[in-house]
Amino acid sequence: MLTMNTIQIADVKIGPDAPLAIIAGPCVAESLELCMKVGDALRARCRELGFGYIFKASFDKANRSSIHSYRGPGLEQAMQWFEIVKSELGVPVTTDVHDASQTKPVGGVCDILQIPAFLCRQTDLLQAAAATGKAVSVKKGQFLSPDEMSSVVEKLEESGADKAGIMLMERGTFFGYQRLVNDFIGVNDMMQHGWPVCFDVTHSTQLPGAGGSGSGGGRITGGRPDCAPMLARCAVVAGVQCLFMEVHPNPSKGKSDSATMLSIEQACALLGQLKKLRDAM
Repeated sequence: MLTMNTIQIADVKIGPDAPLAIIAGPCVAESLELCMKVGDALRARCRELGFGYIFKASFDKANRSSIHSYRGPGLEQAMQWFEIVKSELGVPVTTDVHDASQTKPVGGVCDILQIPAFLCRQTDLLQAAAATGKAVSVKKGQFLSPDEMSSVVEKLEESGADKAGIMLMERGTFFGYQRLVNDFIGVNDMMQHGWPVCFDVTHSTQLPGAGGSGSGGGRITGGRPDCAPMLARCAVVAGVQCLFMEVHPNPSKGKSDSATMLSIEQACALLGQLKKLRDAM
């Protein structure tokens, strides 16, 4: 077994001997007010429990199921909002990048650059993210085995990302009936790559293309947010170093991932459960 690295994101440590880290926020940055409301509530709860907290929201949802779906405020506007979130809440910030041209402006503001699952093997994007000097988090593609993420790690390390830190994220694997399946043996396998592993709690409950009905062929993605607490508990027991979840004051009104996000109250209650599990371990 490899020795696992610990990464430092501002004042948040992520690694085997660090407190549980939480990456959370609304799916998309709908407004500065929304970002501040969610970020403030989660920061307070994480501090109460002794967890590290990193704010996350997207400036552009580039892979929506429908071309007519809301994508986000755009790069320039969101970076202004994220600067305010960082300065007023005093927390690190992360967001996803979809193109190499986005990495430099995002890296000028955010503390971690997140690579979406469908883009996890894009060499130019990985190299550009590493070149920012910021930590890079990569979601495992739904089409990849955990072992195949070793090539992603190698690309990042050879591009210099190991200096700031690398993290891998589990968000489920495509199965066959509009459901994602989480392989916890695979989560353990990803830990063997030597870097912290984050478990994506809410995206793992997606029913891709199901439109919330489970029947398939929909123009939006459905979900089973009722299963999110169970998956989060399993991930903590499995020993992951970080959890990712999308949180909204009123998930049903969210402009993206409304079928999978947790409410602020649900997220805060779940974090309390996870604290008890973590302490017991």
